[in-house]
Amino acid sequence: MILQDKVVVITGAAGGIGSALARRFAAEKVGALVLADLDGDRVNALAGELGDTEVMAADVDVTDEDQIAELVNEALRQFTRIDLFCSNAGITTGAGLEATDEQWERIWSVNVLAHVYAARAVLPSMLERGEGYLLQTCSAAGLLTSIGDAPYAVTKHAAVSFAEWLAITYGGQGIKVSALCPQGVDTPMLRQGLDSKHVGAQVVAAGGAVLSPDEVAESVVQGLADERMLILPHPEVAKYYQRRATDTDRWVAGMRNLIASIAAP
Repeated sequence: MILQDKVVVITGAAGGIGSALARRFAAEKVGALVLADLDGDRVNALAGELGDTEVMAADVDVTDEDQIAELVNEALRQFTRIDLFCSNAGITTGAGLEATDEQWERIWSVNVLAHVYAARAVLPSMLERGEGYLLQTCSAAGLLTSIGDAPYAVTKHAAVSFAEWLAITYGGQGIKVSALCPQGVDTPMLRQGLDSKHVGAQVVAAGGAVLSPDEVAESVVQGLADERMLILPHPEVAKYYQRRATDTDRWVAGMRNLIASIAAP
């Protein structure tokens, strides 16, 4: 996909990868940006930074299907079409077996159901036109695992699986799908984990370069241009993914050893 003149929706747009995508897409001269986030003030402030780009900003809870549907309907009313929907919102828990049912329900809603709600809302108009693109932020945790955060690992695997299912099911009808799977990204989510010495954040930081959100956004532009199913800003993730598939026992043992090395005084 060439982004110039395209109408693009981004959820989770107020900060981190979402705001970096908005700025990078504006530089590519998209036709319009629809920016959605729970933090309405920040997403409106971001809209004001994007120069001549036509922007619609909205305060949206991605776990509410009605709000996602209204976002899509309003975008279609204003711009007549949506070319690319970036389902980007995501959260972590930092918890293992002690994660509560409420934590499981919340992260499932944000990290998985929000992708489902987006697809339900936007695919009918895309299928009617015979073209459209879905970009889902899934994380390298969706291909590998997430040390110290069971709900995050499980939901990100589900998100990758759903993206793959969409690509298989609708690819023959003009729908493109990409799963964005970065590893360490310099966002508040990772910084908070490092500040609290959470083992998962330490493993991520030790497992490869920590990229800026802008670097991830650059990878996204390249991945969309190539229409790649998996967009991997950290190329080493492909190697880890291959090792996991070809020698799972060795990979699991290696992950245990990595945890032990970080935990050692």
